[in-house]
Amino acid sequence: MTGILPYIVQLILGAIGGWVTGQAVKSVSLGTLGNVVAGAVGGVVLTWIAAYIPGIAGWIGVGALDGGGTSALIGQGIVSLIGGGVLTAIIGAVRGSMAKS
Repeated sequence: MTGILPYIVQLILGAIGGWVTGQAVKSVSLGTLGNVVAGAVGGVVLTWIAAYIPGIAGWIGVGALDGGGTSALIGQGIVSLIGGGVLTAIIGAVRGSMAKS
């Protein structure tokens, strides 16, 4: 799938993943805006990285994010949700450990 739609899906679902992570794990929460921004960035970045991992690249539809239809968009959305949550958790954990130092 070419165009801007995959990136919009990645941003939105990444933001949702970051927000959910912040709500579920209060110790890594960056605040609502921080969770959403970190999640959106994490959604795009992890999907971009996943495009270069052979087992996942086929599942999300391409070698460089612009491939194959609805199933690829769903795969990218799932990876974006996970990526948003993961980056939010990492940033929150690092921020929390730095605050204790």
